[in-house]
Amino acid sequence: QVQLVESGGGLVQPGGSLRLSCAASGSIFSINTMGWYRQAPGKQRELVAVITSGGSTNYADSVKGRFTISRNNAKNTVYLQMNSLKLEDTAVYYCSIWPGWAWIPGGDAYWGQGTQVTVSS
Repeated sequence: QVQLVESGGGLVQPGGSLRLSCAASGSIFSINTMGWYRQAPGKQRELVAVITSGGSTNYADSVKGRFTISRNNAKNTVYLQMNSLKLEDTAVYYCSIWPGWAWIPGGDAYWGQGTQVTVSS
């Protein structure tokens, strides 16, 4: 079992910044991918950014150039630096981890409880 704990969400004005963190604990796969997904009200959960334990990254087109994903393998923690936030970035952000290096999680992925990000003036 793997546990994921997210933090860093909150309320921010358009153009502002937030940094999300997600710490993983438990039986963590040595080769893994961690990612951030988000779900806005009435919409499906969508990819935001993912990063492998080898450091390769992938981003949704909507956040390229504004968001940066990074990780600290020693701490089993993944971060999402969000800059130039827009109203449409408002969503619950979920952290995930899955074995191997793959952009899309499979049925063996673990998910956090989510953290709310609200962009509003």
